[in-house]
Amino acid sequence: MNTGILIIAHAPLASALRECVLHVYPETAGGVLALDVSPNASTDTTRAAAQALLQQLGAPNTLVLTDVFGATPCNVAQKVVDGVHSKLVAGVNLPMLLRTVNYRHEPLDILVSRALSGGAQCIMQVAVTAPQNQTRKPHDQNINDHQQ
Repeated sequence: MNTGILIIAHAPLASALRECVLHVYPETAGGVLALDVSPNASTDTTRAAAQALLQQLGAPNTLVLTDVFGATPCNVAQKVVDGVHSKLVAGVNLPMLLRTVNYRHEPLDILVSRALSGGAQCIMQVAVTAPQNQTRKPHDQNINDHQQ
């Protein structure tokens, strides 16, 4: 069975990340849920909503992803994650999330490793010139063809 994924982040980031995932993997709608934490939401209300979403996932294991370590979404997640059947990773980004969705069939500890490596490996400086600073060739049709 696949690991459930719960995104808890400042509004509207959690829902936006989920929508991006569903654009690529529409079949995962029931296995990836999001909780947007509004600035005026109480910790108790947010914790209750997070616990309800964990139950709604109904997965034997859950990976919880939050945006910023030490912020309210992460603090709430720390209170609902048990460290055995659910694990927590802070610093969610879209590459990390796509990697975890793609490998959600793997054991939870391996999925955590994939999340960490996927998030870090996809952070890079991108050239704003043609690849390897190559000059444009006469047959290039569009000036944007070489943009990364």
